[in-house]
Amino acid sequence: MSGAGGDRRVERPIEWDRLELSVRRLLDDYDRWRERARSAERRIGELEAALRDVVGGHLDPIALSARIEELEAENRELLDRLGRARERVVRLVDRLRFLEEER
Repeated sequence: MSGAGGDRRVERPIEWDRLELSVRRLLDDYDRWRERARSAERRIGELEAALRDVVGGHLDPIALSARIEELEAENRELLDRLGRARERVVRLVDRLRFLEEER
């Protein structure tokens, strides 16, 4: 005989598990949407500040555009130089391997 505090298990309906899973998914979605909203609000603040700087005359859009073009050209040149340097390093490594094999 089992006592008053016996081992009685209450079976939950299968719908309860589905409901729990749905609520968990909704909470995850809510967290993602809340983070996206915060990120969007930060971005709006940054854009509004940039717009105030341009409208207030603190930034010259034409000068900024020219500077961007300069930086992009510099970036292309640096990437080209890195590519050439990478090729040289590969050739040196190949030579070293060759010399190691001859020993």
